[in-house]
Amino acid sequence: MKVVHVVLRFDAPGGVETTTREVTRRLRAAGDEVAVYASDLYNESRWEQRAVWPATVDGVPVRRFPVRKRLVPGLTLPMMVGLIDGLAASGADVLHAHSHRYGHILQSAAVADRRGIPLVVSTHYHPADRREPGWKRAMLRLQDVGFGMTAYRIAHTLVVETQREADLVAEFAPRDRIAVIPPGIDLVPWLAREPEATVPDELPADYFLFVGRLAPNKGLPYLVESLARLPSAERRPLVLMGRDWGELAGLTELARRRGVGDLLRPLGHVEDERTYRAIVRRAHALVLPSEWEAFGLVLLEAMAARVPIVATAVGGVPEVLAGGRTGRLVPYGDPGAIAEAMRAVDTDAATTRRLVAAGAERVLEYDWSIATERHRALYRAIVDGRAAGRSSRISSAPT
Repeated sequence: MKVVHVVLRFDAPGGVETTTREVTRRLRAAGDEVAVYASDLYNESRWEQRAVWPATVDGVPVRRFPVRKRLVPGLTLPMMVGLIDGLAASGADVLHAHSHRYGHILQSAAVADRRGIPLVVSTHYHPADRREPGWKRAMLRLQDVGFGMTAYRIAHTLVVETQREADLVAEFAPRDRIAVIPPGIDLVPWLAREPEATVPDELPADYFLFVGRLAPNKGLPYLVESLARLPSAERRPLVLMGRDWGELAGLTELARRRGVGDLLRPLGHVEDERTYRAIVRRAHALVLPSEWEAFGLVLLEAMAARVPIVATAVGGVPEVLAGGRTGRLVPYGDPGAIAEAMRAVDTDAATTRRLVAAGAERVLEYDWSIATERHRALYRAIVDGRAAGRSSRISSAPT
């Protein structure tokens, strides 16, 4: 059985990219035949393409295709040049494409339909940003419906990460083709007693932590405002760990205006995994103020590190945090609520200890090895079902 994963960006930071990398490398290590087809794009926000890439990543062969912007009034629909021919000649038993509203999904569906190859799509669905103008939200919804009527009716299975995502995707795609397979983290290093890692010299001794891209949908201005609303004695430095997607200059200026400029500590992207884990473990609390998170892998990392969590109740976050039983949930865009939850980490220490303990237990359900086995079971059911002349589907995994 050969499975080809198709993703816009690979060997680059991001939740979609992490899921693809972790699953494919584990499948490959277990002896499965797997390959990744990806574009030459590294950074989507700056449209940064690279000419030189490694032929394999973690032992997984990767084939690259040039990517081009195809503009639909006000929208970008990237298409990979040569992908259709490449997939047609790949010899794949299953095609597995990742993301939604992207050209490579339509290209993969075209090959699957023409060649009779089963298609799996992991949607990683993100609804239209509520800050977008009405006309753009309408255009994005038309794309949703268009994909639901075309690629998703060709797909054998639509993989989602949470029940919330399943409900949203079912608004425009066949519900009976949806399977919930949560992602995970590599629990072993998170739970192990690692030797102390070297951390950046500029890392404060005590700090609030945000992890992720510094992007418009992450709600970071509200986090800066929340920090400013804390009583002076309760303020801590705010460490931002992640690549800047054009937000840092504005955040720095906002922090200066609000009197907390000296507390903003951007670290950028931290490549070394041990250093990354050490920075998370040392945090006073993780704060995730996003406008949307399909899942939020950093929440699992904080739970494994036994770090208190404050997060907006958006997307899949309430499911990951078990409805608020493993972290404090706040409304999106409400700096007062975020600030109060940050204060409560200390002022309600008993609840904080209870939430942290519950998180440490819950995270044991989320390991990449579990997610990989669920993907393998899905592929096997598809291939065996075709051999037996029936349409076999995998039931949703519990979340």
